[in-house]
Amino acid sequence: MATVKLDAMGLRCPQPILKIAAKLPEMHDGDVLEVSGDCPTFEQDVRKWCERMRKTLLAVNHQGDARVAMIQF
Repeated sequence: MATVKLDAMGLRCPQPILKIAAKLPEMHDGDVLEVSGDCPTFEQDVRKWCERMRKTLLAVNHQGDARVAMIQF
């Protein structure tokens, strides 16, 4: 199991989700992707993506204007 960090700060929808999707080939079962973003719809978009892709959203933490999503593959 590995944790991979992805910075999507400053990107607007749908770019953060596209960056997450681009990481799919690199991720293995049990790996965690830690994604930070500040788009107004970031949290909602990540939740929908996880549901659609059947990935586990472990947590979404608020850090100032940013959100940090922990996605388990």
